[in-house]
Amino acid sequence: MDLAGVRVELPSNQPIVLLKERGGERYLPIWIGAAEAAAIALALQGVVTPRPMTHDLLKNILEEMSVEVQRIVITELREGTFYAVISMRRDGESYEVSSRPSDAIALAVRIHAPIYANEEVLSEASILIPEGDEQEEEVERFREFLENVRPEDFA
Repeated sequence: MDLAGVRVELPSNQPIVLLKERGGERYLPIWIGAAEAAAIALALQGVVTPRPMTHDLLKNILEEMSVEVQRIVITELREGTFYAVISMRRDGESYEVSSRPSDAIALAVRIHAPIYANEEVLSEASILIPEGDEQEEEVERFREFLENVRPEDFA
């Protein structure tokens, strides 16, 4: 999956992260919290904060402990809640840690880890946005949002 962006859904003002299927037309919208939306948006913009934010701290800890994050997987949608795992490797051993998708994505953006979604999740929760003008308009709206978003916007 590619991270298409973070936006605020109107009229509810609820932040969402939008993942796009690589080589496909399906998008996976995931409603997330304001703090996680800000964390993802800041990382996408390359903003470096004076002190590490929570996801930056996690990245630093994993790097210091020589843990390689191999992938993030959105594993399921149960009763309206998305679930994810962070797949990691250290000293030849593999580990998986359960995570909220928003936290996993915020980490993935910082360490450039690939993001995946199980087919069952895509079949159940994805939306189709055909290639072409509509997609370009939507992507442009995401870019505009990312260029103008500030942490205070999520307070």
